[in-house]
Amino acid sequence: MTAATQAVVPPAGTARPPVLSIEGLSITYQTATPVHAVRDVSLELGRGEVLGLAGESGCGKSTLAYGATRLLKPPAEVTAGSVEFHSREGYALDVMRMDGEELRQFRWSKISMVFQGAMNSLNPVKKVRDQLDDVLTTHRPGMSKAQRRALCGELLERVGVDRNRLTAYPHELSGGMRQRVMIAMAMALDPQVMIMDEPTTALDVVVQREILREIARLRDELGFAVMFITHDLPLLLEISDRIAVMREGRVVELADALTLYTSPQHEYTRTLLSSFPSLTGERGGFVRHGSRAVPAGATTRHDAEHDTEEESA
Repeated sequence: MTAATQAVVPPAGTARPPVLSIEGLSITYQTATPVHAVRDVSLELGRGEVLGLAGESGCGKSTLAYGATRLLKPPAEVTAGSVEFHSREGYALDVMRMDGEELRQFRWSKISMVFQGAMNSLNPVKKVRDQLDDVLTTHRPGMSKAQRRALCGELLERVGVDRNRLTAYPHELSGGMRQRVMIAMAMALDPQVMIMDEPTTALDVVVQREILREIARLRDELGFAVMFITHDLPLLLEISDRIAVMREGRVVELADALTLYTSPQHEYTRTLLSSFPSLTGERGGFVRHGSRAVPAGATTRHDAEHDTEEESA
């Protein structure tokens, strides 16, 4: 691991310096009847933080992420707001003013993205090694072939895939392994922010659990921040430090995960929480920590672990 990746993730509850600041961002799809997909959204992503972005389909979650990384295509248009990236090297970048080569380099080396439907994003006729190698050839032209091949193997092993799979084609991998390859590709250039748009969609719950554990481990190990986008609020409650709930293009509630779970303030958040089936018979009993359900009477994640340990004892 390089010195640049040995970032220390602040403990939960402590102040985190910002790595990405979104201020008053508005995005409109300029169709015959304009659609205001994102409306005056302001968010700050802390260094090393996992920020969950929750809400129903069509609420603007993915549009917000695409806008923040300048990946929108017409008829989508950013109509207001700013996005500023605070690099670990001590300087700030105005994302909205970037263009050309500067923007292309920024997207992969500073902020990377695991796209919705990522399992189908791999080229079916190219080996995994060649697809990882393409990223390094394009963005790190000074690396030798031997260095690129060695790093490709390290990236796979970092996400729990044997390096022997470098010679495999995507169809030879399971859904979970393909998703891990996409995460490895997003990590290839040591980004400081990783945006994950529905990264566990279409995976069964066991594989989903494994992927979430890998994301949490990698975040702790490498120190990157994550914006995790999903409609699955119980999932976000487990993995996120803070959660922003979106509805109709606006952030209607923003709080740390425990507060949002135990004391939701907005009626829409309460509706989302109550819409998931319970595992324990109690309201909110859908949340699981690790492989164990959170007891309905627990008021913190620590309490949940302690109560479960006492039961097993």
